[in-house]
Amino acid sequence: MTYVVTDACIRCKYMDCVEVCPVDCFYEGDNMLVINPNECIDCGVCEPECPAEAILPDTESGQEKWLELNATFSTQWPNITRKKESPADADEHKGEEGKYDKYFSADPGDGD
Repeated sequence: MTYVVTDACIRCKYMDCVEVCPVDCFYEGDNMLVINPNECIDCGVCEPECPAEAILPDTESGQEKWLELNATFSTQWPNITRKKESPADADEHKGEEGKYDKYFSADPGDGD
């Protein structure tokens, strides 16, 4: 088992999860984060820290797409280990449906 970041993170990118991760397995895209499933130790400390409820165990039904996305982009995006400022409009997008189709960007973020 591993944890995955879902589309609930897109345009929110609160980054509270990054601060608590003991193995630094988060990677930063332009408008979301992902978890490297090969580095995640399944401790679960990140899940309750996410205000957008975007982090879920990959064992939950329907997470295959997110596991693949996290695995792919965690090898392309830079590692992030410190919380940064969330987007100014993050709260406006919290809970919004269909964010992957509307806003997903494969562009990398800045990382640390």
